[in-house]
Amino acid sequence: MAARKKKRHKEQSSRRPTTLLLVRHGENDWVGKNKLAGWTPGVHLNKRGRRQARAVGKWLAQHGPRVDAIYASPLERTRETADLIARKLNLPVQTSEAIGEVECGDWTGQHIKKLSRLPQWGVVQFYPSNARFPAGESLYHMQTRAVHQVNDLLARHRGETILLVSHADVIKSVVAHYLGLHLDLFQRIVISPASITTIVFTPMRPMVQTVNSTGHLLAGAKKKRKKTAKKG
Repeated sequence: MAARKKKRHKEQSSRRPTTLLLVRHGENDWVGKNKLAGWTPGVHLNKRGRRQARAVGKWLAQHGPRVDAIYASPLERTRETADLIARKLNLPVQTSEAIGEVECGDWTGQHIKKLSRLPQWGVVQFYPSNARFPAGESLYHMQTRAVHQVNDLLARHRGETILLVSHADVIKSVVAHYLGLHLDLFQRIVISPASITTIVFTPMRPMVQTVNSTGHLLAGAKKKRKKTAKKG
């Protein structure tokens, strides 16, 4: 009887769509410094970034779909974002290197203003499918490993909702793939800190429902302004 019930539940899950929530990490101090963080260790969320991460968790707990699993890039800023979200959802966080930031090689930690003067910078911006960071990886490889990981997770969590906390370029490349958009156009997609992007996978096709949703952050900012006004 129990085995039959379990089989029926599995069959029902396989018919339900699988939902993928892609969340970019919250803000960190490197954003203001305009430096390419890459895989630099010790880049943590700042106060605003932690507030953003909590806002994501609060919104999902109150208004979002029920999340079944959370995965995060191993870097501190993504793990911290995922941990703050997970507290609201009472879920563990699993780490996945495959959704980690693009490996920038020799460009890691460099000022973007300086990098933008290099010929290779134009390739990254306008011909990314042919861009490889010096002593790092190509953007094409970054997209491929991320999409492979997403496909593996979709098979593992069929009929469930998965939340992935990752980085702007990784999320943009994943969205481009499931939109059927060439990687050379992925820079046209905007992914802000702590934004939520939603892709629903049906047996027929993936459907990109939202990109760069930040309404949950605006709601939190309004409440903070009201509290400040009352104190003043």
